[in-house]
Amino acid sequence: MKRLVDEWRVRGVALAVVLLLGGCQREAPAGFSGYVEGEYLYLAAPQGGYLQTLDAARGTRVAAGARLFEIAAEPEAYAVGAAQARADSARERARNLRAPGRVSEIAALAAQVRAAESALRLAQTQFAQQESLASRNFISQARLDEARAGRDSAAAQLDAARQQLATRQAALGRGPEVRAAEAETAAAVAGVAQARWQLERKTVLAPAAGEVAETYFHPGEWVPAGSAVASLLPDASRLIRFFVPETALAGLRAGQAVEARCDGCATPIAAKIDFIAAQPEYTPPVIFSRESRSRLVYRVEARPAAADAIGLRPGLPVEVHPAGPAR
Repeated sequence: MKRLVDEWRVRGVALAVVLLLGGCQREAPAGFSGYVEGEYLYLAAPQGGYLQTLDAARGTRVAAGARLFEIAAEPEAYAVGAAQARADSARERARNLRAPGRVSEIAALAAQVRAAESALRLAQTQFAQQESLASRNFISQARLDEARAGRDSAAAQLDAARQQLATRQAALGRGPEVRAAEAETAAAVAGVAQARWQLERKTVLAPAAGEVAETYFHPGEWVPAGSAVASLLPDASRLIRFFVPETALAGLRAGQAVEARCDGCATPIAAKIDFIAAQPEYTPPVIFSRESRSRLVYRVEARPAAADAIGLRPGLPVEVHPAGPAR
């Protein structure tokens, strides 16, 4: 009898130890609740106009550089033509100023120089004659002064003709004018570049591969300047946003690998943490975890690889675990 009692006592102690150990074991920690978030690009043209074409419907995938829509660009095309004409005119004027004068112009100026030289020789001869007569008192002093003035005037005309010929033969005397023409040409060329930029921006291309999430205008409607015509969700702009209680925040760091699981996901989604909020916030209402309710949590964001991000839909609930051995 005593032996039987001792056996029951041993079994009871063993059972108590098992129950005690079982009560000391903690339940494996659950993952962090979160969801998939998308960073959308809202694409617009800097100039207003009628929507001419809408080349990508909402829900379609587009490659980087694919045309999404086009705004009617007739005014900008006219502006490009006008700016190009002004640039051509300024360029031709500068070229004409830098070049020597035309052959016929130079020949005419050279003839004027020769005529002025002949006139000066004649005036000098007449002055010498009048000076000889005045020394013998055959003419008055007034006639001598008149001859002297004619000689001086002929000399001045010859000097002016020579200066005009030299100016035509070389552009060195028109340096300021040439520089002004060159500056005008540069301004006109910049005007052409600006007009072309405005014309090219009437056609909007996809800045990255992704999915057209929504369109906001139909062809034929007037689109104000800067108004978004379509929104694009690039493949690389999907991220996983989850919320971590303060007690678990110390175990996370930027660049750390995590895994996200979702209903219907065949395999975990690998991602890397690239943002941890500096300030806490209340548990968002979309998170229904009983453990996180009414607690302050920190927002953490992780970015998956581009290949994995394509299949993620914004708003998809996920459960995030730090990457590592299976728990």
